[in-house]
Amino acid sequence: MGSNAFDQWPVLAGLGTSLGLGLLIGIQRGWTLRHEADGSRFAGVRTFGLLGLVGGLAGVLEPIEAALAALLFGTAALLVFIGYARTAGRDGRISGTSSLAALVALATGFLATRGEGQLAVVVAVAVTLLLTLRPQLHRWVEGMTEAEVSAIARFALIALVVLPLLPDRHLGPYDAWNPRQLWLVVVLVSGFSFAGYIASKRFGATRGTLAMAGTGAMVSSTAVTMALATRLRDEQENAPALVAGIAAASAVMIVRVIILVALLAPIALGALSLILAPAALASIVAAAWAVALARRAPPGPEDPVNLRNPLNFGSALVLTALVMAMALVARWFIDRIGESAMAIILAISGIADVDAAIITIGGLPAGVLDARTAGLVVAAPVMANTLFKAAIPPVITRTRRGWVAALPLLGSVAVGLTMVPFALR
Repeated sequence: MGSNAFDQWPVLAGLGTSLGLGLLIGIQRGWTLRHEADGSRFAGVRTFGLLGLVGGLAGVLEPIEAALAALLFGTAALLVFIGYARTAGRDGRISGTSSLAALVALATGFLATRGEGQLAVVVAVAVTLLLTLRPQLHRWVEGMTEAEVSAIARFALIALVVLPLLPDRHLGPYDAWNPRQLWLVVVLVSGFSFAGYIASKRFGATRGTLAMAGTGAMVSSTAVTMALATRLRDEQENAPALVAGIAAASAVMIVRVIILVALLAPIALGALSLILAPAALASIVAAAWAVALARRAPPGPEDPVNLRNPLNFGSALVLTALVMAMALVARWFIDRIGESAMAIILAISGIADVDAAIITIGGLPAGVLDARTAGLVVAAPVMANTLFKAAIPPVITRTRRGWVAALPLLGSVAVGLTMVPFALR
């Protein structure tokens, strides 16, 4: 008897999850519609909970009696449709939100007892969050322009349609190019460009730019630098704010590298920190100085829509071409020189991907590199990557603004290089 109950525990746990997810969605809908008159709501908290439970029961019955499970699930879905039709007919309002939420509760209940509990939880929580954000989403949509809607559609095309269709394998000379990884650069740069545009519009030039730069640098500081350098070409933009964002992105990248080294290649941490910590501090100081200048700068235009296209593909394609060239050069070095010239190879390949150097060092057998050499080998691609980013603003803008934006990065490299003799001791 006890063994039997134990065997049924996964089923009971699944049914409990089904009920809980239905109640979760129901609580949100009940709170949102709390001011509606009694009897006018399509479904209350208990009904949503029961719908989740019915979906769970259908999932339990499905392997035992598929026809009965389909009948139970279909009947519940039909009741949801009837309830929607009656509510719409009585109120004269057409809103399928509660009905669709009810169908989601039913579906997540089914998933929870069919071995997809984690997916069911993710869907239910995401739907609840989406329903909760209704006022903010409505305000956001009302304030959007045609250019922003067009940018969202194009970004969805390149990120959700083109990217998954590209082959995820190495092609070209020396197998240097992976089409999906290269197109990911386009997605990142375009995405950060649009995110910076929206953040600036929502939070102001300085705060919005810093927010985008700080978070975006956790993924790719190079892509962030390209996106901000593109905006530098517009004379109406707040140049000090963009310079601050570029410096902040570099600082975040360096701190991120130090953390990754501590986790993946701790042997290199001592010498690396001695070089990179002062470099990061130099970038932070430069960012703070640029922020102070940005606050004293005259305000930019009130309507950012008049600025450049919020989703710029041109700069993204330029960076992709540079990444392709660097990847080819790195593979050529490996083929011609061999892996003995590790520092040179990692420095070149690290221009586009610093993480590759960290993972390589962390994966080496013990004793291949001493702590000092390991730190220098990881520091090399970080410095090379920073120099590469320093070249982006002048190349993209071809103005004095570009050189000003490059100064914090060049200063960071200079500070890091002055620390190399101390790391060699």
